[in-house]
Amino acid sequence: MHSILLVEDEKSIARFVQLELEHEGYEVVVCHDGRDGLAKAQKRSFDVLLLDVMLPGLNGIEICRRIRGQSSVPILLITARDAVMDRVAGLDAGADDYLVKPFAIEELLARIRVQLRKKVDIETNTSTIQIKNVKIDEDAFITYVDNKALTLTKTEFDLLHTLMRSKNKVCTRDYILQTVWGFDTEVETNVVDVYIRHLRGKLPASFIETVRGVGYVVRG
Repeated sequence: MHSILLVEDEKSIARFVQLELEHEGYEVVVCHDGRDGLAKAQKRSFDVLLLDVMLPGLNGIEICRRIRGQSSVPILLITARDAVMDRVAGLDAGADDYLVKPFAIEELLARIRVQLRKKVDIETNTSTIQIKNVKIDEDAFITYVDNKALTLTKTEFDLLHTLMRSKNKVCTRDYILQTVWGFDTEVETNVVDVYIRHLRGKLPASFIETVRGVGYVVRG
């Protein structure tokens, strides 16, 4: 089941859209305030974000801009104004599409389906892995933090790659040794801890979590 976050301050519209989306089989989380919407979008992963532009607390364009620094989730802006500059501002902030009120629910559903198809195509064909604001280009062997290239040794890259490909799964030290250094390695497991420290010095704080007595995990 695909999940959608709907941030809309007009409660009657939000309720109508929520019911229509749920009827189509989507899981829908609704909030009516911009700051609450941003917090929810940052707390869990959604398949699509539907953001009204004019919101209390934080407008939809600013939410879009902040989310884009962390995620490539499809974002569809809903606006009451059809001005060119409003649309340009939204697209420049990273929105994938926009819809002008009043809109037909069939059009909204069609646009959501388009974004979900694009998401599947990207995930199927991409050679990149992105978790939060860290991205790995597997073909080019380049790591990015906030879209800025990071200098890593081959071993550091292989270690980070192993952790990110195992997102949300705890990697034991033995597993990391076998995967990064090879099955026949004579390297001691404490070498893993040394390289983890090296990586942590180059990555955002708490990106790599320690599971005491077990190993390490990257959550996203």
